[in-house]
Amino acid sequence: MGLLTLGKAGLGAFRQALSAAELRVGPDGRPAARLPCPLASHILSIRMIEPDLFAREDDAAHPASLSEAYRSTALRSPGHRPIRIPQTLTETSGFTDWSQACAVGSADLTRTAGGEAIGQRILVAGRVLDEAGRPVPRTLVEVWQANAAGRYAHARDQWDAPLDPNFTGAGQVVTDDDGRYAFESIRPGAYPWGNHENAWRPAHIHFSLFGPAFATRLVTQMYFEGDPLIALDPIAQSVPAAARDRLVARFDLGLTRPSYALGYVFDIVLRGPAATPTEA
Repeated sequence: MGLLTLGKAGLGAFRQALSAAELRVGPDGRPAARLPCPLASHILSIRMIEPDLFAREDDAAHPASLSEAYRSTALRSPGHRPIRIPQTLTETSGFTDWSQACAVGSADLTRTAGGEAIGQRILVAGRVLDEAGRPVPRTLVEVWQANAAGRYAHARDQWDAPLDPNFTGAGQVVTDDDGRYAFESIRPGAYPWGNHENAWRPAHIHFSLFGPAFATRLVTQMYFEGDPLIALDPIAQSVPAAARDRLVARFDLGLTRPSYALGYVFDIVLRGPAATPTEA
């Protein structure tokens, strides 16, 4: 059963929306029929939350919108200082049981119907935590990455590196009740990019998380412990030094599977003073 978090101001509006969809809502807030939308096959329960559920974000943990060394930020950085707005229903609501809300794809990126991907197999695992250090259960974690040669399975990636027909580079997993996730993949290769002369991106995996509300939305990148390119990469270096290590997965022999795959641990914190930085 899915769970939609709503503030007090939004409960009446949500009831009206259900009524308009010819759905009946009981006194406990549970709809008596299914929703005619992408969540159509799932009955929702409504959880009341107070306004201003989330503490003010720690800006010092995230990269600035403009970084001189990261050239493309000059094209997309706002010309004026952002204005902080109060949290409303839009920010404090969201779907909190993704295991029931969507068709989750495979957490194993190492094989397709055509065969096994080429490269060093890795296991990446960790916990998703909220700003108070509590686990975030049943939330969606999406990943995408380049293959072992450093090339994405995307039409716009045309640099001279081989594609792997058995590696799509994309996966989804939902955290368990303790906020834990795990997926199996291939260690991505470094690749050149046009930011400056002889520029190379360090090996990395992109992560996208929604968390329990839109205010906990996070898109970030995970790097690998010991990669010398991290210190030379303007994207990684745009993250404040005090928070940069939060983007680096640590090697874990206990997670490593003998004669099969190396293990890396990457915990993710949504918001708060220990937040995982967003990507620049």
